[in-house]
Amino acid sequence: MKTPEFNLLEEAWIRVLKDDCSEEMVSLPEAMIHAHEYRDLCGDTPEQDMAVLRLLLAVLHTIFSKMDEDGQDNVIDTPTQARKRWRALWEKGYFKEDVIRTYLEKYHERFWLFHDQYPFWQIPEAAVGTEYTVAKLNGELSESGNKVRLFPLCNGIKKQEMEYAAAARWLLYVNAYDDTSAKPKGKGLPSPGVGWPGKLGLIAAVGDNLFQTLMLNLTLLKDGRSLWEGEDKPIWEREPSKKERQEIAVPDNLAELLTLQSRRLLLKRDHNKVVGYYLLGGDFFDKNLAYAEQMTVWREVKEKDRKFFTPRRHDPSRQMWRDFGSIFVESGSNVRKPGVVSWYDTIATEMQWKIRPIRFRIASVQYGDKDFFVNDTFSDSLAFQGELLLQMSRPWQSRILDEINKCEEVAGAIGMLEGNLAKAEGRDADIVYAKELFYDRIDQPFRRWLMEILPETDDISKTCKKLDEIIQMVGKELGEEMVSNAGEAAFAGRMKDDVYYASPEAYNWFLGKLHKIYH
Repeated sequence: MKTPEFNLLEEAWIRVLKDDCSEEMVSLPEAMIHAHEYRDLCGDTPEQDMAVLRLLLAVLHTIFSKMDEDGQDNVIDTPTQARKRWRALWEKGYFKEDVIRTYLEKYHERFWLFHDQYPFWQIPEAAVGTEYTVAKLNGELSESGNKVRLFPLCNGIKKQEMEYAAAARWLLYVNAYDDTSAKPKGKGLPSPGVGWPGKLGLIAAVGDNLFQTLMLNLTLLKDGRSLWEGEDKPIWEREPSKKERQEIAVPDNLAELLTLQSRRLLLKRDHNKVVGYYLLGGDFFDKNLAYAEQMTVWREVKEKDRKFFTPRRHDPSRQMWRDFGSIFVESGSNVRKPGVVSWYDTIATEMQWKIRPIRFRIASVQYGDKDFFVNDTFSDSLAFQGELLLQMSRPWQSRILDEINKCEEVAGAIGMLEGNLAKAEGRDADIVYAKELFYDRIDQPFRRWLMEILPETDDISKTCKKLDEIIQMVGKELGEEMVSNAGEAAFAGRMKDDVYYASPEAYNWFLGKLHKIYH
């Protein structure tokens, strides 16, 4: 077969969404050079888009940490310089073509998808690893020899072969989210866990177009405050490691972290199609204290002699707005905001943005037992006025958290009502479903309410009262439906554990609980 073949700097492989809602495939440089003309990435899944976004950010961070917006050598050495560099790029409104191409062309040989020595994000030595088919490479299928999807999105020939462009996208996906099912070839080697992004609760800021999205996530300062310690060294500027399952130190530069070789991979091709791949475990590090990562939500961990933060995966059963406090509000030492959120605080202050909507997107892969296989994928987004994130909006942040807590209390009351009605009917309760039904009904009203808040002009009490009325109405309507559906048996009621349960009493208790929550 021809080698080298399919250079990612020349071939079209990244899928983007245009302003007219049509899709287009472009090369790696074009995705950045024309980013201001595209609405967004438009890959096969939101999780794949996150992997592609991280690659684009690695390129941009490597360039603009060392050069100014016009491509002149000028290494960032102060926080003030970083903020000014970002502002100059933002106000230009696009990335200069010669700056992007001049940098990437220096590493042209490292971007061949198929190459005897340096296949992109792969190593030839991976050929001794576990062999998988295209059905495992395709994240929409995620099949292995031991697990076949009953209702796959792709069938027939698409489960047997793949075009080079699609294989390039899914290569990034597998490196990011691969499960733990592969067995090591060497003896006594530690488990690297899933791919690094698979360990995270991924989050990214979203702008009006792809250029803005890239810029909003281009964290030239770590956590919006401090300089990066090391010089950017993305995977194409380094000699790829050939060791299987290698524990490394947490990278001190963003480009290396964004292009972490979580898996040693090698694509397998036949007749100009990819038909499978080989895999070995790759680089990994302790996820605790890995604060260089800018695109994850965090949770606090307390041990006997210390406390620290570790990445928190998203819970697919929770709407994103329910985690507003743990993502967007640094209310104390027990909360750590994602780096991209802190970075937004910094640039919004620098730009003196007032009324400006911002949207954040989350995505994650859900794994089965011990991360041994992929169960499902999950994504969500949340939009609101960016001013809510700033220091001046602390009173608003506090009241929003209060409103979310009230919703949690109403959900708990709905669950209790379901439990009491089940006892009155003589059936098993489905409390989880009852709560999910409530959250489903208030989901869009809450999102609209949050988006419509104008912190500088709106009255906090009046705005919150408006939401309170909506939530109480939804809660009462759902409670009435539950009582009605319980039927005559529940109305008559029954004794259980020396307590009499009946739907009228259950509903009256529920109304009393609602009144207590909101008055």
